[in-house]
Amino acid sequence: MATKGNKFKMMIPTLIMGVLAIVLLLIGYSRGEGEHLVGLESAFSMFVQILPLLLFAFVIAGMVPILLPKEMLSKWIGTESGFRGILVGSIAGGLAPGGPYVSLPIVAGLLKSGAGVGTMVAFLTGWSIWAVGRLPMEIAILGWRFTLIRVVSTIVFPPIAGLIAHYLFSDTKLL
Repeated sequence: MATKGNKFKMMIPTLIMGVLAIVLLLIGYSRGEGEHLVGLESAFSMFVQILPLLLFAFVIAGMVPILLPKEMLSKWIGTESGFRGILVGSIAGGLAPGGPYVSLPIVAGLLKSGAGVGTMVAFLTGWSIWAVGRLPMEIAILGWRFTLIRVVSTIVFPPIAGLIAHYLFSDTKLL
């Protein structure tokens, strides 16, 4: 059962985004050149493109904790999984496709089902820093040498971030 705090935790960010959207629409409208309509058309186009991805990400986030046995989650990504869980989280995050619309709901679902804080911090850090799916484009644009330097320079950060979170915040109930 959702507590009152959990039920309304998205209220403030939603209000801030709503106010910002209205202000930007009013600015576009006040210019008198139909910029607000162009912006709304662009927003609708993005919405239509992202909506299926969001829907599937939330289905995954809701189903993973339900379908995966608690014992397995605990063993591989729970607080008691220790460094192994942090490594699993780092690698899974680095391999995870998609943007925050995919990764954040999955992490939220896993946290609710008992995933360790350190493991999920490692997951998100691996997702943002390693981003294996981005490597081909990075190599094509920046070259293999620079990409290799970047990967080697950052390879330790997801596990380190996971360890820090594990040791400082493992007793914290987040969701």
